[in-house]
Amino acid sequence: MSETIVRPRSRAQADRKERRPPRYHVVLLNDDDHSFEYVIHLCQTLFGHPVEQGRSIAKQVDGEGRSIVWTGALELAELKRDQIHAFGADPRVPECQGSMSAELEEA
Repeated sequence: MSETIVRPRSRAQADRKERRPPRYHVVLLNDDDHSFEYVIHLCQTLFGHPVEQGRSIAKQVDGEGRSIVWTGALELAELKRDQIHAFGADPRVPECQGSMSAELEEA
């Protein structure tokens, strides 16, 4: 019968296993060219947020100039930011020229 030898993991192996990839916030930025309804619709469509959460984000963006709308891996955060930039103009605001802006920041 052979014995199984259990070797302790090296510190490098333990560090690799415990480290998680950095997470990033997608931050929606305020402007005067988009309505609350637009922000709520954007949040529902792109992030699956319920109406109340979309309304809360719209209020925060309006009041504070920015709001975190999603947090996750860099590649998905970049995709979500790009989806915001491509969402299009607000049909409720005639002078609106395009999508809202968003940026990424490390969580």
